[in-house]
Amino acid sequence: MMLPAETFRDRTVLVTGGGTGLGLETAERFAALGARLVIASRNPDHLEPAAARLRERGAQVFPVVTDVRHPAAVARMLQAALERFGAVDVLVNNAAGNFLCPTEKLTPGGWKVVIDIALNGVFYCSREVGLHMIERGFGRIVNVVAAYAWTGGPGTAHSAAAKAGVVALTRTLAVEWARHGIRVNAVCPGIFQSEGARQRLWPTTEQEEELRRAVPLQRFGNVAEVADAITYLASPYADYINGEVLVVDGGAHLGRGLGF
Repeated sequence: MMLPAETFRDRTVLVTGGGTGLGLETAERFAALGARLVIASRNPDHLEPAAARLRERGAQVFPVVTDVRHPAAVARMLQAALERFGAVDVLVNNAAGNFLCPTEKLTPGGWKVVIDIALNGVFYCSREVGLHMIERGFGRIVNVVAAYAWTGGPGTAHSAAAKAGVVALTRTLAVEWARHGIRVNAVCPGIFQSEGARQRLWPTTEQEEELRRAVPLQRFGNVAEVADAITYLASPYADYINGEVLVVDGGAHLGRGLGF
């Protein structure tokens, strides 16, 4: 872990999509650094096991079932967090929904569900929690984006559009809210090892090797490396970083250049 212990002592961190994967790993990282945690997910089956796992490691954690597509649900999430811990200091917008689909086969419903979660949900959470942070004069927001927001990618029209919107939102809020003591940044993960990614992106050994060759560092990342980047951007050690997108992908977004 790259940050000193107790970096987030007496701070409360809210992580959406916090029941599994990157969200849960991020919650664990913040807990290890002294934070109190609010983890949110629309799936209650994910939340209780995640909360139990965090409590076993000594964390103060409050799970809240929340569908970020609905502003009223987001408002209830914040209110519950405030009743439990009194304040929210850090918001990590990690909740996501995605599937690969050629644009000509993408239905309006499929488009809407991804935009609602990956873009609208980020706005609803940022606005609701941001108003609380403005009132307090302090806050840190870290959004999770993807490189196809600026590169594009086959089968990602809905998600690329959503993530491009989140990049623009990140930079806009960074400019607007800095005067309130709020920093807003984003992390852009590359491919990292997970069971879900393996099933969706490299079900065969040949596909795995092709993807690996596209990364200049010649390896996939791991979820802990991405979580470390998120905690860093939320920490006092990044207090002069605002409106940035930190790419954690081994250089894959830079392309393969001349094919070396």
